[in-house]
Amino acid sequence: MEEYAPMDQCNPINAFCPVATAPLRQELHDQLDRVADFCETFDGRFLPFVKRLQEQLCPLGRLFITLFLLARHLRLQAQQRDYPGYRLVSDWAARTLRTVFGEVYYGRAYWSPQAGGSGFHPLDAELGLSRDGFCPLVMSLGCRLSTYLSYAKTTLVMEAFWGWSPSTETVEQWVLGVGQEAAPYMATSPPFTEPDGDILVIEVDGKAVPTATAEELSKRRAQRRQPCQGGCRCQRHRGRSKRRGRGSKKRRRKGDKSKNGRSATLVAMYTLRQGADGQLHGPINKRVWGSFASRKQMMQWARAEATRRGFGPTTDRRIQIVVDGEKCLAQRLSRLFPAAIVTLDICHVEERLWKAGRPFHPEGSPELKTWVAALRHLLYASGGKAVVARVRELRQQIACRGPGTKTKRAALDGLLKYLRPRLQMMHYARWRQQDLVIASGVIEGAVRYVIGERMDCSGMRWIDGKAEAILHLRCIEVNGLWDDFYDWCYDRWCQRLNKKESVQIRTDKPLKLREAA
Repeated sequence: MEEYAPMDQCNPINAFCPVATAPLRQELHDQLDRVADFCETFDGRFLPFVKRLQEQLCPLGRLFITLFLLARHLRLQAQQRDYPGYRLVSDWAARTLRTVFGEVYYGRAYWSPQAGGSGFHPLDAELGLSRDGFCPLVMSLGCRLSTYLSYAKTTLVMEAFWGWSPSTETVEQWVLGVGQEAAPYMATSPPFTEPDGDILVIEVDGKAVPTATAEELSKRRAQRRQPCQGGCRCQRHRGRSKRRGRGSKKRRRKGDKSKNGRSATLVAMYTLRQGADGQLHGPINKRVWGSFASRKQMMQWARAEATRRGFGPTTDRRIQIVVDGEKCLAQRLSRLFPAAIVTLDICHVEERLWKAGRPFHPEGSPELKTWVAALRHLLYASGGKAVVARVRELRQQIACRGPGTKTKRAALDGLLKYLRPRLQMMHYARWRQQDLVIASGVIEGAVRYVIGERMDCSGMRWIDGKAEAILHLRCIEVNGLWDDFYDWCYDRWCQRLNKKESVQIRTDKPLKLREAA
């Protein structure tokens, strides 16, 4: 039996692939001896030593992976399995697999269906290797890095650590493929770190991210212009050459800073547990989830997640919902959680107080601070009704005519118009006595971190379906569920491979935004 078999001619880097373990083990020992000799004889400084050591360890890692793949292939061939409805086409179909150590070449059997169609490789099905040609660990790390960094920076980090990296298009396709599994995973019951508390708190908010307009997309997808001929075309003057070739740009109108934003809804859910001191401690088992789909769909996710956590529609356990001043959001949640305590974020009310006080006193003046402090004290001590009563008194004290009185009346009327429909969400004195939540600091921080720091950066323009994939994966990473999530995905892919299905994770299709039923 030959020790090496010819590989596919499209792989010129390595013309042969081992078919026996004995010569491969000998090559491993020789390589290991060379690394040991290098460590003993190197006389340079530590930094160049580490760099050269890494260069020699990568071939060693590739040899170990090749040995593993070859041994599994030989054991599988020795079993002489038969697959009804399939015929053996080749017992040695060569393939390239990109791992953290670089490219690895191996061979495996290929079976084709007798009725026609795509066949399958038993070894790939046994090991859970998809058609992507990348190690699952490489894809996992690439997607995980992309939840923090842009695709270009992700490839730079991978190249800095491994000496190679996939293209930015490949990383984006990984994100889109893995992102398709995020929503089904979160619809299950991911593990919690500890038992839940006594009170469930749900906070909801949203944030818009810049999306590409139809005009921008058409420019990106159009055929690129040929570079302008003539000139030095150096880096310093290339901008001038481009401007001459394309002509002048349409100037933006004054004050036009629209980013064509698409709003994402974010839900933070956690529990509080009452301690021996009578206070509510937490947050416990905090989960964050978001989507660019309709808000109704996110509200349904919150309802299903609360039920999974033991706070079903008929529960007698306490549920508190904290929202901003948007009434339709509170109404939708009230229908799904009829017994819940709906709370208006007190910080939004304070912002309205400051806005209403500016027509009375100059911005930043001590008088304005005193004016707001008096209403703020009523808000915390007695709730919204006391504030409304006090604002009505101030409104009646304003003369019908006089300089500035119209502006003052309009400011107080606007404040009353905001407060009156929301009085049932402003029992702050009672809730403070019970140590309940009266501000949405958790969701405000989550919106800023989960969405803002990754998706609302300078120069970014998103497509809805691609932004959805990043948002889902970033939520899973922030929740500390990445390892469990990727293992869950890997099991699903392996199940499909065992059914002889063709599995490819990479895709260039954006996620379809799920609409509520």
